[in-house]
Amino acid sequence: MSGLMFSARTSSSWACGRLLRPASLLLPPLRDNHASKMSSDSHWLPPADRDQQVMALRASGWVEVEERDAIFKELHFKTFNQAFGFMSRVALQAEKMNHHPEWFNVYNKVQITLTTHDCGGLSKRDVKLAKFIDKIANSM
Repeated sequence: MSGLMFSARTSSSWACGRLLRPASLLLPPLRDNHASKMSSDSHWLPPADRDQQVMALRASGWVEVEERDAIFKELHFKTFNQAFGFMSRVALQAEKMNHHPEWFNVYNKVQITLTTHDCGGLSKRDVKLAKFIDKIANSM
């Protein structure tokens, strides 16, 4: 990459004491525009909706996490490649939704926890991603 230089020089050895970087390498501001524009999918589920949605997810193997407003599921695949392929498909969908699971993988086992950090609990977005996960898992 042109314009990047890694060296152990002190700031006094640089012209004007600063390293100039091309504009394309400047970091964006810390404030994230996505965080300030929380979608209706990321709002906490009202109790009536929550009971109905969680009951439907329980039927497909999801369980509620104790001491957290989250849901959890463990999936088993035939091989590591199948588990990793599943995770890749979920990752692509999660990125489209701007909603990312907490997950853990060892060989053919994938453990997934879903919660929405923006609202501090379960949201419609978690339910949508859980249904997508079930659809992908059932197709493999």
